[in-house]
Amino acid sequence: MTETRRITDVATLKAMGHPLRVRLYGDLYMRGTATASQLAEGLDDGTAVSLVSYHLRKLAEHGLIEEAPREDGGDGRERWWRPAQESLRIDSADFRDSPEGAAAHTALARVIYEQRREHYLRFLEQRSGWSEEWQDASDASDFLVRATAAELKELTAELHAVVKRYQDKGRAAEAAGDGEGRETAAIHLYGFPFRP
Repeated sequence: MTETRRITDVATLKAMGHPLRVRLYGDLYMRGTATASQLAEGLDDGTAVSLVSYHLRKLAEHGLIEEAPREDGGDGRERWWRPAQESLRIDSADFRDSPEGAAAHTALARVIYEQRREHYLRFLEQRSGWSEEWQDASDASDFLVRATAAELKELTAELHAVVKRYQDKGRAAEAAGDGEGRETAAIHLYGFPFRP
């Protein structure tokens, strides 16, 4: 598994841009490994396993996911899948010279945003079910920064480095058997210019 894959071709960008594929990739990323049946159960909307399998194969065709070693010791009838990389990087700069690529990038960004929005709305609906400690640890902030384009890029890189440090810390703790009290926390960062 590679650490980070940068998507630079329009075909892969389009393959990733389907809402169900983004959801399946995200669910697979969260679980580490899963079968189509497990992912279909997690959707809670009656999506057929055959449709999930189809979309998983499309993600695999573009190298976004790969077959994983079996976890259940079963008879091999069902495939186990995992992300083919630890993270994906998709930069608008790689697609700005192609109208088709720019449109595909914007479409994928919208799908990803909508799914992040849904995650946060789900948290809001379920907040009372979390302990006070977790409720107090959650955050919803926004900031306005007067910056140059170079400064915004620098700020983004610094924020990514901080998040990566905590990802590494959590992985190391769990690898050492210290998973007590750990939950998956979603960190959504957006940095963009706008004029009021």
